[in-house]
Amino acid sequence: MGFNRKDLLGIRDLEKSEIEYILELALSLKEINARSIKKVPTLRGKTVVHLFYEPSTRTRTSFDIAAKRLSADTYSITGSTSSMVKGETLLDTLKNLEAMQVDVFVVRHSASGAPQMLAKHTPSSVINAGDGMHEHPSQALLDMLTIQEHKKRLDGLNVVIVGDIFHSRVARSNIWGLRKMGSRVTLCAPATLIPPHIEDMGAEVCNRLEDCLPDADVVMVLRLQKERQQQMLLPSLREYSTYYGINPARLKKAKPDVMIMHPGPINRGVEISPEVADGPYSVILDQVTNGVAVRMALLYLLAQR
Repeated sequence: MGFNRKDLLGIRDLEKSEIEYILELALSLKEINARSIKKVPTLRGKTVVHLFYEPSTRTRTSFDIAAKRLSADTYSITGSTSSMVKGETLLDTLKNLEAMQVDVFVVRHSASGAPQMLAKHTPSSVINAGDGMHEHPSQALLDMLTIQEHKKRLDGLNVVIVGDIFHSRVARSNIWGLRKMGSRVTLCAPATLIPPHIEDMGAEVCNRLEDCLPDADVVMVLRLQKERQQQMLLPSLREYSTYYGINPARLKKAKPDVMIMHPGPINRGVEISPEVADGPYSVILDQVTNGVAVRMALLYLLAQR
C-alpha cells in the first residue's frame, strides 16, 4: 500500500504494511551512504526545518545529514535560539516559518503531543523526532531495520527491553512497532520504572533480569533518564547497575547470538558496561548508521507529497 500520509507522528497509527514499506525504502537508500560522494538530487529545492526544543546529538544530526544527502536545504532552530525566549508560542513559531514555504518540520519537544498539535495547524509535513514520554517513531524504525538486518526477520523474535521504561518514548514506539511486526516484547525493570497498564500495549513484564535474559534474541538497553525523574524512583544508580546493568557476566546466561542495542546516549557503567557496549554482541553503531537511512526514507516520502 506504500505510505501516503502527510505526517509521521507515531508508530501506533501505522499499519504493518507501511512499516515494511519504510524499512524496504530505507534499505535501498542506505547504499547512498556508502558512496564516495554521498549525495543525490532527489529533494533538491525542498526545505526542511529542525525544531529541536530538547538536547539531541544522534537524532538531530542524522535528520540533518539525511536531508542534505537528498539535496534538501536544512535549517535548525533550538529553544535557546528561537523567539520563544521572547515569549513567542510554539504555534506562532511554526506559522511564521511555514510562511517561508517550509516543506517538512522535524520536531522534538518535551511536551507529549506537541508534534501532533503542530501537524493539525500546517499543510507542511511534520515528523515527530521525540515528544515527551509519548513516542519516538524514527528511532523504533531504525531499531527494527537493525534487528531485521542481523536476524533476517522480526516475526517470532523475543525482544527484551531493559531499563527506564516509565520515561521512555523509545520503548513505547518499539512496543507498538515490534508487536505489529510479530515480535514478542518483554519489559524488564524495577517496578517503579514500569508504567501502569503497559501490558495493554501487548508487552510482557518481568522484574528480574535473570528470568528474561536467557530467552532473549535481542536485548534493548535504555538509558536511565535522570533529567525526567521528578522523584527518587531508585535507591541508587549503583544498586540499579547491580541488578539491571548489562555486563559480560550476565551475557554468559544469554543466547550465543544475542543482540545488544542501545538508543543512546549511554551511561557507561550504569545500564551497560563498556565491555558490552563495545563488544561483539553490540549493534549500537549499526543503529546509528541505519538512523540516517531511515530518516532519508521518511524525508523522501513526506517531502515529495
